[in-house]
Amino acid sequence: MSCEPPGEGRTVGTLNEKPLHAALKAWVAQPGDRFEVAVAGYWVDIVREDLLIEIQTGNFAAIKGKLAALAAQQPVRLVYPIAQEKWIVKLGGEGEGPLSRRRSPRRGTVEDLFGELVSFPRLLAQPNLTLEVLLIREEEVRRYEAGRRWRRGGWVTQERRLLEVVERRLFQTTADLAGLLPPMAADPFTTADLAAALRRPRRLAQQMTYCLREVGAIEPVGKQGKALLYRRATA
Repeated sequence: MSCEPPGEGRTVGTLNEKPLHAALKAWVAQPGDRFEVAVAGYWVDIVREDLLIEIQTGNFAAIKGKLAALAAQQPVRLVYPIAQEKWIVKLGGEGEGPLSRRRSPRRGTVEDLFGELVSFPRLLAQPNLTLEVLLIREEEVRRYEAGRRWRRGGWVTQERRLLEVVERRLFQTTADLAGLLPPMAADPFTTADLAAALRRPRRLAQQMTYCLREVGAIEPVGKQGKALLYRRATA
């Protein structure tokens, strides 16, 4: 939800809340939780006793300051969904139903979180901050805007909808994040070795090594040609 400080005129609850965010908040909620609570000048999605829960479906950079301020005072859990399976729904014109519904070939994995963690990797070393990743099935609803042909042929995302939560992963320490490193034949390893082991693009491997290096989970130990070599950090 909003990072803006509480003030007059703001409607507490679902102001500008998108369907995916609302559905995830309902899925995460437990009896006794309080919703949209003002804490330290920010609106917090869920307050569960002394735990603050924030659900972020978009860019992590937008909430960096908010998380840092809240985690400096009390425990905070950041909940982030990754689409393991995505269905793309294209809407017809006004008054028409969906034109098409197809499954995207792209399947997200928990390692995709590193694409966002590059915004504040060191913040994860803050003991009050934990991260919960939800692997989900979702629908992405798109509408056609004639003046925006430069993007997806004029199709823009209208909203995202939760279909199912498939799996949840909780990361409480930097060691938990380091646990996402796959077994590799090479030791030490390069980002190319990591990308091959993950079977993912090298860019993701670079983001992963950057984050893990920043929190001290891995360390550079030399070079192989122009490529840095990394090894798991000792205790």
